[in-house]
This record gives sequence, C-alpha cells and structure tokens, in this order.
Amino acid sequence: MLDAQRDPTLLALVTWDDPQTGSRIEYVLGEGATATIGRLETNDISIREQHVSRQHAVISYRDGVFVITDLGSANGVYVNDVRVVEPYPLVAGDVIRLYVPTLQFDALPDSESQRSVTEHGTLITAVISTGKGKLIITTGPQEGQSIPLLTNTITVGRATAKADWEVSLQDPSVSRPHARMEFRDDSWVLSDLGSSNGTLVNGTPINEKGRVVKDGDVITFGGTVTVFREG
Repeated sequence: MLDAQRDPTLLALVTWDDPQTGSRIEYVLGEGATATIGRLETNDISIREQHVSRQHAVISYRDGVFVITDLGSANGVYVNDVRVVEPYPLVAGDVIRLYVPTLQFDALPDSESQRSVTEHGTLITAVISTGKGKLIITTGPQEGQSIPLLTNTITVGRATAKADWEVSLQDPSVSRPHARMEFRDDSWVLSDLGSSNGTLVNGTPINEKGRVVKDGDVITFGGTVTVFREG
C-alpha cells in the first residue's frame, strides 16, 4: 500500500497485454521515473518477444513530461504508428508499438485509479543519485554490456592496445579519446573532447563545455548508443 506522504507523485500508466498468457501487465510511473523497455529481463519493462531488441527503448521524465527514445533498436519504435526518430513526448492515449507488441500510455487521473493500479501493477519511481551510476550499451559491438562509473572522472575512448581511459569502446567511430564524464556537485557532467564523430545526448550534440546528464538520458559516442542510469 502506498503512503501518500512518503511515496512519489504517480503520473502515468503503461499497460501491455501478454499474448502468451492473455494477462494485462501494468506499470505505474512516478514523477521522475525512468523505464527501460526491451527483451532482456534486466529491463524495467521486459517484453520477451522476438521482434523486440534486448534494449529497445527508454521512457524518461524530462521537464514535466515523459519522453520515449529509441535505443537503436533493430525494428524501431512507433507512437500512434509514426516511427520515432528522436526523443518523443508522450501524452495520455498514445499507443507505443515495438514493431509488433503494443503498449498503451495513459495518465492516472484520480486517487481511486492510483489505488487500483498500484495494488496489481509494478511501481517504477525516480532513483536517488549516490554518485555512482552506469552506462548500458544498447547499440554497438559491446551491446548489452553494463559499465559501472566507479570514479569521479571517467574518460571514454576507442579501445586500443595503449588505451589508458576508464571506458574503452570497441568501435572505430569512437575517437582516442572521445569524451569525459565528471561527477560534480552530485551530478554527472559529460563533455566532448573534440571527437571526430561527436557526442550526443538525446540526439543533441554537446561540446567541451559539457552538460549535466540525467537518469535515462541516451548518450551516443560515435556509433555506440548507451543509456545512462543513476544510482
């Protein structure tokens, strides 16, 4: 049972009808929540269907709305049958399609609805930053690898025999070095180090001045796509 004074504000509901069991599976998203979607059981929303990539998409909370981003999936992400090519804001009633499987995105309009779904659904809430975190590679030669951020300064670069950076990516489109992550004032700041192919956050290029990254942000180093997770 949720405690209204301690638990987060619940904002949205994602539902999926499992064709194998015929059951409806519900996920309740709290304010600030991030939900990864994919075939692997390690995803927040696991859909074990052959058309779904291991890490397929991520729903994250940005500037007061939930946004869905494709994680470089093989078969794409569609919202209301329009393919998503950049972060896409979701509104109540949207239908998310992962090539074949479909999910329904809805708002939680009242407390009665919240009580009903939280008794049977899975609650996904915002994580608290501990200064740690990880990068999950969703597209690239090291797809599926989870890289913990164990020090306050992390340099990302191409894997070579003489590489001495903390994160080495086996991707020829990644520079030597490529980018740097620094933990400052309880946040991770990502900056590009003059790479040839650029560093992108949620599809937007960044420069040497850097920007703060948040839980669920999609970071692209050259041709390697990763999702950043706090905590």
